[in-house]
Order: sequence, then C-alpha cells, then structure tokens
Amino acid sequence: MALQIYNTLTRMKETFVAQDPGKVKIYVCGPTVYDYIHIGNARPMIFFDVVRAYFENQGNDVNYVVNFTDVDDKMIRKAEQTGTTVPEVAEKFINAYYEDLDGLGIPRATLNPRVTDNMESIIEFIQELIDRDFAYENGGDVFYRTRKFDDYGKLSQQNLDELQFGIRIEVDKRKENPEDFVLWKAAKPGEIYWSSPWGDGRPGWHIECSAMARRYLGDTLDIHGGGQDLQFPHHECEVAQSEALTGKPLANYWMHNGYIRINNEKMSKSLGNGVLVKELREQYTKEAVRYFMLSTHYRNPLNYSDEVMEQAQNSVERLANAAANVEHRLGTAIGSKDDQVSQDVADKISAVLVEFHEKMQDDFNTPDAITAMFQWASEANQLLKEASIPAADLHEVLRAFNEMNGVLRIVNTGADELLDEEIEALIAERVEARKNKNWARADEIRDKLADEGIVLEDTAQGMRWRRK
Repeated sequence: MALQIYNTLTRMKETFVAQDPGKVKIYVCGPTVYDYIHIGNARPMIFFDVVRAYFENQGNDVNYVVNFTDVDDKMIRKAEQTGTTVPEVAEKFINAYYEDLDGLGIPRATLNPRVTDNMESIIEFIQELIDRDFAYENGGDVFYRTRKFDDYGKLSQQNLDELQFGIRIEVDKRKENPEDFVLWKAAKPGEIYWSSPWGDGRPGWHIECSAMARRYLGDTLDIHGGGQDLQFPHHECEVAQSEALTGKPLANYWMHNGYIRINNEKMSKSLGNGVLVKELREQYTKEAVRYFMLSTHYRNPLNYSDEVMEQAQNSVERLANAAANVEHRLGTAIGSKDDQVSQDVADKISAVLVEFHEKMQDDFNTPDAITAMFQWASEANQLLKEASIPAADLHEVLRAFNEMNGVLRIVNTGADELLDEEIEALIAERVEARKNKNWARADEIRDKLADEGIVLEDTAQGMRWRRK
C-alpha cells in the first residue's frame, strides 16, 4: 500500500510522491517565542515528529525545518513589559522550547531558522514581489496586492469577496484594498528595526515563512504543515506570496492538525484554561503525553482532561509491562537469537506489523496504529505463557515492538537512560571478554547494547559505538 496523505488543498487523500525519490522536504510553522509553549503548540510538534519518524522508518532522508518567529508585536510588548530586549525574550523562550521539546521525547528538527537571521532573504523576497507588481510601498510599509493573485483563497477554499478579514490585519487607509496584507512594517519610535529599501522596519508575519521555506528547502516543499488555525490567513498568504514569485506550487501536500479543547471547552486566554507544556511534564510522563496526542487522528479535535491523561498513562504502562516481560524472559530463553523464528510467531508478528504500517500509510492513522501495538502486546503475553521460549522468537517479538515504538515513541524502553559512561564500561567489558574467549558474555553484552539502540562498529582505530 502506498502512503496516502489528506491534502488540505484538494480536500482529499492523495498518494504521496516525493519530488526527489528517497528525500522528503517538510516545513512546519513553529512558535512565536514570546512565552512558554502550551498544549496546543505541542500537538503539531509531536504529530509532525511522528510524520518525520515514519518517513525515516521507510528509508527516506528527511529535511525537516521548523521556524522560530523571534520578532513581532507580541515579542515587542513582552520586552517592554519585562524591561528587556526582543533578542533577550527570544533567547529565553527558545531555550524553554528546547527544554519542552526534549521533555516530550522529540528530536531536534534538521533546522530551526529564526526570522532575525534571515532578514536579507526576507527583504530580497519582498523586493522581488514589488518588482513583479505584486506588492507596493506606502508610507514606509509594504503591502501585498492580494487581488492581483487570482488563486487567493484556494487553500482555505474561500472566495476573496466573501472572506472575513481582520485576523492580525489592521485597517489601514494606505492600502489599495482592505484585504491587502502587510509584508514590511515601518518601525515605530523605540522599536527594534532593520534597514530596508523602504526605510527602517521589520517583516510582517506571513512573509517570513515564504522566505525561509524557499531559502532552506527550495521553491516547492513536499509537505507544509501546521495547526488548523494557520490555514487562513497565514498559509493562504504564504501561498499567494510564494507562488506569485516563483510560479510554482509552494507545497505539493498541505497537512493541518485539529484543535485541542480543555475539559470540552475551547482553549483560550479569556477562559484562562490554557495548559503549559512545562506544567504538563511535571504531572505526566512524556510517553503519556505522546500517547494522548496520538490516540486521536491528527485532523480531529482532541479533548484534554485529567481523566483522559490518567487513561493514557495506564495504557502506556500496559505496553511497557508487556515489553519489559519479553525482555525479562530473554534470561531464560532457549537456543540462540540467530536460530530460525517459529513459523507461528513469525506469522503473528508479521500480521501485526502489516496492520501497523497499513494504518500509518492511511494518512498517518496513529490511533489505529496504537491498536496494532496492543495487538502485539496480546500476542507477546500469549507467547510468555509458554514454559520455554526460543530466544529467536523473543528477539523477533522485540524487534517488531521496537520498530513500531521507534515511530510513535510512546513507551520508554530505557535506551535514553543508558549513560555514555555505562556504554563505555560495557564495551570495555566486552573487549576483555573477547580477549579471554568468553564468547557468551561478549555476545550477551553485544545483544544488550543492540536492544538499547547502540550500534558497535569495528574500525582501524578500534571499536566505535553510536546510537541508532
């Protein structure tokens, strides 16, 4: 089965075809770093991390870019309120973002470009739009000439004449049309600014992603992702900017995740019901948070409550216990891991993996993929009832688990708890065991390291290790 992705642009599932076979370019809109991230920010962080992991599982090289908006009105207000500077605010909350990222078990993106590091590219992008008559300057501000782009509204499937404007757009008499949006803002007294052909100022919100996506991933992305709230106006404006400039699709596939509700209410500042990720991590394990986020299809709304989180924690523990029990039985297993796997075990485990991949390839259906993991737990628990179990069978069961969990990462296998010093000590012990021809102990250590995700490599300079 080929991977199917629901494309927001076409409102249908489409077979994914990368522009360059074996390489996937993904751009996801990241946070404005003026505060700690909340649970709503965490959903795309976790989901698109799984998207990346699954593409890598399928043998692809993924170039995954998530930007930081490190200058805008909110950043300026925060700096004024705290008596600091915009760069200081950005640095504080980017560091906090990375702490939350690590705390959720999310590897770093290939690149996290900042707006302030890309000002030259942004200014050049705007100038090119002016040169093509898609933008105009008035009073030090630069605006996008929306009605000149015939396809405006195609992503959100709205007619330009019927669109409700006002989201992050202020009425400005200098605009040719009310729906025109700002590309460059003239600096007000005391504000942070950059020099440009139109005077001192800073970029508008939408232009930054068009410029950075083009700079780091080229004219056309394989996938552009983000929260549902970004579909309009942010992503719609990105399409208008980028496609007016390049004449090419900005992205071949658009993916948007649904909203999160808190105790069946909309999460909003006015209700004061937001949940910060740093607070969430104090209450629950990262595996429980990931399970919660992935237990509902990414396009559907997700409801957060203490009860739901407790259920997620219990579910994670069921899977973790099954995996731990299989690992424990390796100590009394018969035969070698290199023996032939029993046909019955091979068939059952293969069926589980087929189900897992079928669900993941159906628009990243993570809730049903999790169901496949529970089917794995049932098969594993059934096998553990046997009085004696071949080592090859147990290793095959664990291999399947690690393949699925390597994508979703909803169970802590303990690999991240093995310290570098412990790895070095085990490798030194293995070298000594081999010198003493204690092959059993040497193989035992090798297998332990392999199960922990540690790869050993013999080089001309001696033994070297790396994490998978």
